[in-house]
Amino acid sequence: MPWCVTSSTPAVSDIQNSTGLAPWASHPLQSRGRRHPELPAPTRNAFQRDRDRIVHSTAFRRLVYKTQVFLNHEGDLFRTRMTHSLEVAQLGRSIARALGLNEDLVEAIALAHDLGHTPFGHAGQDTLHECMAGHGGFEHNLQSLRVVDQLEERYPAFDGLNLSFETREGILKHCSRSNAEAIEAQEPGGVARRFLDRTQPSLEAQLCNLADAIAYNAHDIDDGVRSGLLSLDQMQEVPLFEHYRQQSLAEHPQLREKPRRWLYESTRRMLSDQVYDVIDTTRAAIKTAGITSAEEVRQTGPLLRFSDDMKSRSAELKKFLFASLYRHPQVMERMGQAKQVVRELFEAYLAQPEEMRAEFAAREDRHRAVADYIAGMTDRFALREHERLTGRRLL
Repeated sequence: MPWCVTSSTPAVSDIQNSTGLAPWASHPLQSRGRRHPELPAPTRNAFQRDRDRIVHSTAFRRLVYKTQVFLNHEGDLFRTRMTHSLEVAQLGRSIARALGLNEDLVEAIALAHDLGHTPFGHAGQDTLHECMAGHGGFEHNLQSLRVVDQLEERYPAFDGLNLSFETREGILKHCSRSNAEAIEAQEPGGVARRFLDRTQPSLEAQLCNLADAIAYNAHDIDDGVRSGLLSLDQMQEVPLFEHYRQQSLAEHPQLREKPRRWLYESTRRMLSDQVYDVIDTTRAAIKTAGITSAEEVRQTGPLLRFSDDMKSRSAELKKFLFASLYRHPQVMERMGQAKQVVRELFEAYLAQPEEMRAEFAAREDRHRAVADYIAGMTDRFALREHERLTGRRLL
């Protein structure tokens, strides 16, 4: 199977209807609606309105000071949860446009998918999950849904952002059976139902899952090399990346003396080919399955995916990044300190709830209130609070 697949499928307009959307796309006029009924906006469809509410939310602004891989204070040019979310949205919209999917819905899901992430990335999430053992645990996808359903306080008539079903469904991309059953009990037939009956979400939701993986594999290469934790020699040992490096140098031999530029060019080519691979593989899967509507998407297995070859190569890259970057001793040392910050904050607030904001201190479920409060923090606010409460400065 060739490495590079160039899309040669007929133009999207050949398969789209008069709305500009393919038959298998999510149409805003066919949305399952919002939990709290609202009149339609005069100039925006339901998914555009969702996107705008997300962008104007407090949780979205906090993403600019939340860790992706490197802590916020470690450098001005490293990705944060904010820039990661923007890159996912860009990749998602590009693929959606080629497949005739709803770009507005893709963008809304992409911008909201990490709203529930803790300070200090996965270290913060893992620590909160440990602290919440016996109290429902903690999972950032579920927390993102809590943010848009309950924790944002911007409207007089309801808590949360009151997003459409389709956006909320895309935000909840992973869910344990026990959590799904709990959500289903409160919202019968709602966003968690698919985890119980093993159906699929919309193609737009499936797309955001894959765009997320494409984005972080690419930008973590860039940040890893920029940080000095990954060397250019190491990157040449990764088959997927090395293919594009050789391709870049063959076409632009002058780049041999400009390693930063061949890194950019190789990464750009890798991103492009992954995007084209997803587009072509998904088009073929839709055709083979005979999909003619958005509802049929839900009753079929996952349709939006890499080819088997690209999936295998991408998995090799992910495995490399896990071993060489995410588990690098320097990253692990920082994450160990970050876990200590989160753990000690949790213990302090549990013992002294009055140290939290009043609306959190007043809640009866103290463990969940503390988890919600910490999860909403930026890296630097968490560090300031930790120093205030313990008298010690970490990180």
